[in-house]
Amino acid sequence: MFRFNRAYLLMSLIFSFLIPLQLLSFKPLFNSNKSLITIQLEEIVVQTNTAIQDKINVYEILLFVLGLTYITVALVLSFRFILNLYTLYLRSKKNKRQIINGKKVVLIDDPILPHSFWNTIFVYTIAYENGEIPSELIAHEEAHLAQKHSFDIVFVELLQIVFWFNPFIVLYKKAIKLNHEFLADEAVNIEFNSVTAYQNLLLDIASNKTSVALASNINYLLTKKRFLMMTKKESPVKIALKVFSVAVIFSLLLFVFSTKTAAQESINTPESEKIDTKIKQPEFPGGMNEFYKMVGMNFKTPAEADKNKAEGMMKITFMVEKDGSLTDFKVVKDLGYGLADEAIRVIKLSPKWIPGSENGKPVRVLYTMPITIQPQE
Repeated sequence: MFRFNRAYLLMSLIFSFLIPLQLLSFKPLFNSNKSLITIQLEEIVVQTNTAIQDKINVYEILLFVLGLTYITVALVLSFRFILNLYTLYLRSKKNKRQIINGKKVVLIDDPILPHSFWNTIFVYTIAYENGEIPSELIAHEEAHLAQKHSFDIVFVELLQIVFWFNPFIVLYKKAIKLNHEFLADEAVNIEFNSVTAYQNLLLDIASNKTSVALASNINYLLTKKRFLMMTKKESPVKIALKVFSVAVIFSLLLFVFSTKTAAQESINTPESEKIDTKIKQPEFPGGMNEFYKMVGMNFKTPAEADKNKAEGMMKITFMVEKDGSLTDFKVVKDLGYGLADEAIRVIKLSPKWIPGSENGKPVRVLYTMPITIQPQE
């Protein structure tokens, strides 16, 4: 079960990255014959170099602050990670090394419990020379090396650098390292066949609070649960049910996120025309006037467009999804000079809309938005 837990923890992290890629495609079990509703928005006119463009953009300031915060924390975590790796490297290179039972052992002067990383076990020199290190502790660290636990630790550390804002990463890291201890404890108990003696040994060293970042350490999370796991006998039926349930959930998620949406024929329905009473249009929070206002206030004409006095109409289409989010931004007509990219950037600032519905059921709605650029006279 410990091995299954290790595989589950690692694969679920990897699966979370793979599932949005839609590597597999399944056609839906049924096709809808309903037409995709398309709405033509009223034309919005943007004048270049107007005073409204000089206003402070709250959204951009917020994005800048959030971006700066993210980069700062990521750099700090990266520095800490590299420093920890370099510290272990220096310990391995500058201290005396021996080969014991086919494993590289580095003798260090710091009074610390045995710990391991990659292919090396680190032990306190004086304790080793005086024969004060129990064989169970060395066996514990050998199990970490044999089962390549350092790969898991480095993997989750790198994920934490990139996704430090996600609290689940911390929980995953804790669960992965604790499961490593279950596996190493199991290996020791199989080799020495004395659970009670090993538990007493762990209790004797429980007061030692020293630990090394990245390294596997016998004193990591020495809890009652860890002691119980040494004697717990898992029912084969329970194990089978756990494995089966996880496989079913993974398969269902893979199927749901890989199902293609059937293409639908579009029907152009100008906003000014009367729409079937059974169809409810999506709504921008505060009304469409607020949407036009948001676009006008946030649109910033690119310098090239100002320089070349670009003018004319461009058209942008976007989809209001069933949950109100905006997707599928496309440029139908462009004026060049980065104007269409700026228009899409501004539209993406929009919060979620109140989704449209047909006969009470949420539907996707395609919007066409004409934007006219007029240079300042």
